[in-house]
Amino acid sequence: MKVVFSERCLEYYEPWHPEGPDRVREVHSFLKGEGYVFIEATPASYEDLSRVHTVEYIERIRKGNFWDSDSPPYENIYEYARLSAGGAILAAKVNGFSLMRPPGHHAGRSGRALGGSSLGFCYFNNIAIAVRSLGKKTLILDIDGHHGNGTQDIFLGDERVGYISLHRSPHYPGTGLRSEANCLNFPLPRTAGDKVYLKTLEKALSQIDVEDLEVVAVSAGFDAHEKDPLASLGLSSQCYREIGRKIGSLGLPTFATLEGGYNPRDLRRNVYEFLRGLEEKL
Repeated sequence: MKVVFSERCLEYYEPWHPEGPDRVREVHSFLKGEGYVFIEATPASYEDLSRVHTVEYIERIRKGNFWDSDSPPYENIYEYARLSAGGAILAAKVNGFSLMRPPGHHAGRSGRALGGSSLGFCYFNNIAIAVRSLGKKTLILDIDGHHGNGTQDIFLGDERVGYISLHRSPHYPGTGLRSEANCLNFPLPRTAGDKVYLKTLEKALSQIDVEDLEVVAVSAGFDAHEKDPLASLGLSSQCYREIGRKIGSLGLPTFATLEGGYNPRDLRRNVYEFLRGLEEKL
């Protein structure tokens, strides 16, 4: 599986912020040592962004005319966010993995979504932009420890896109407590662990008609890991290989984009196990 990356995504940071460049830098170094092939990310176009977000919201990000407690208006954040969205588009084209930041699944059509109190480290919804760019019948599977309230906000009621999220509850952003239309939500306790998580994933995937799909898009967050400081569900690194295998077993073209995961040293192993699991079955 090819990995989409650009060193430019390492350029912005705040020392106090958990969504920092070290998390991506560690994964890049590890995957490079394992022989993965990297391709350079290119920015999403304005048209790409506007298929998902309102022009008013895009302009606020472009001009830095916003304030958010979790998602600061870093200098040039519009360009970094546009590059991350473009990385997701490229990953969709090559059935690869986008190793880019900032993440995206909390960003709704107009920014904050479904009652969220912040943008949750996100600016543009990378996975949604990539899915809309493909224009195919797609299952979005969100394995981040947080509910992707922005992704649900964008695709709720869309007959061409199904959304499944397994996430910790009660927890930020406080959404995803029940399934609604094409959005299937599976809230889990923080003590879930591998066995409960994998059983729930099997249940979720059993509710999908694979014959009616063309693509699987994975919001690949790794903050459900047992050592993650923000959204742990008690998962082991080996569990991510099993998650990858189950997704790959669907037998559909698959791509993934990085979401959460805030313990850099564990994140590199978790990403690797997930990719290996996918590759074993794809």
